[in-house]
Amino acid sequence: MPRNTLEDLNNHLFETLERLNDDELDFEKELKRAKAINETANRIIENANTLIHAEKVYSESVSLNTVRPELVTPK
Repeated sequence: MPRNTLEDLNNHLFETLERLNDDELDFEKELKRAKAINETANRIIENANTLIHAEKVYSESVSLNTVRPELVTPK
């Protein structure tokens, strides 16, 4: 089973939200952690959107004998 999927990311984000709501934890520390997780999650989502866009562009130009970019080539 693949690791580090977008579903995993979603689970991490919800875990972070739960930790922020835990009164027994150091809120300032958890807030810093949450901000770091959020920034990383945003980069992952941007990357996924870029791959989706690349796949759309490729699929629209297949008739032009274009070469599929290596990043969007299924393995």
